Amino acid sequence: MGGTSELSLEEQVVILKERLAQAQKLTALGELSSTTTHEFNNVLTTIINYAKLGLRHKDLATREKAFEKILSAGTRAAKITSTILGFARNRTNSFEPTDMVKLVEDSLLLLERELNKYRITVEKYLDAVPHASANPNQIQQVLLNLLINARQAMPQGGRVVIKLAHDTAADMVDLFVRDNGCGMTPEVLHRIFDPFFSTKAGPDASGKGGTGLGLSMCRDIIESHHGRIRVDSTPGKGTAFTIKLPVFHKVAATPLTGTTLPTTISTPATPGA
Repeated sequence: MGGTSELSLEEQVVILKERLAQAQKLTALGELSSTTTHEFNNVLTTIINYAKLGLRHKDLATREKAFEKILSAGTRAAKITSTILGFARNRTNSFEPTDMVKLVEDSLLLLERELNKYRITVEKYLDAVPHASANPNQIQQVLLNLLINARQAMPQGGRVVIKLAHDTAADMVDLFVRDNGCGMTPEVLHRIFDPFFSTKAGPDASGKGGTGLGLSMCRDIIESHHGRIRVDSTPGKGTAFTIKLPVFHKVAATPLTGTTLPTTISTPATPGA
């Protein structure tokens, strides 16, 4: 007779964590869909208005301008669609060479309207870093979580700084996310990664609340990547997260024949001490 009752406690915890991660991903996807629906409406309004402009005016200059605006808006809509589909697509848990600059840009595209709505400015310092050994879907989920938390920490508006750097000594890709929001007390900071711990009493004005599971699961994801996540915070001054991910390396596999042929295998680098 099957069922979870025959599994060990550790196995049941693993299964429940996987189901919880999937549920959280679906929740994030629903929130993003709501946000991007408004952005799509803006894009469609732009396309419709410039199409009308092109129909009303017969001169070549006006029509060319209308076509350029329509093409630009259509390209933006296509990028939003592809990014949402990439986030929603079921993927394996395998790691792959991940372009962290593209991952950051795609994440900001999904949240652009929400950040603008709440008067959040974003400063980007995206160095050309090596590809990270990562599951892009999971790392994007972590980054979106941090950005939404940062936005909620600045209800009156503020600034988010995102930075990418290559830690050559540790052979890691560093991702920094810093806000100038309300910050956290040492007592809260000490428990911030505890499961079910939350500083949020419920949904805020945007309808987004907290379950206390977000940062705990973020840490689990980063640690499963053989990476590290660190948080520093000062009340009234803001919070900074640092994520370190191993650099992706290509290694040569040795076939059974004894002849060495090049093949690509994802091997996370060993984190530094």
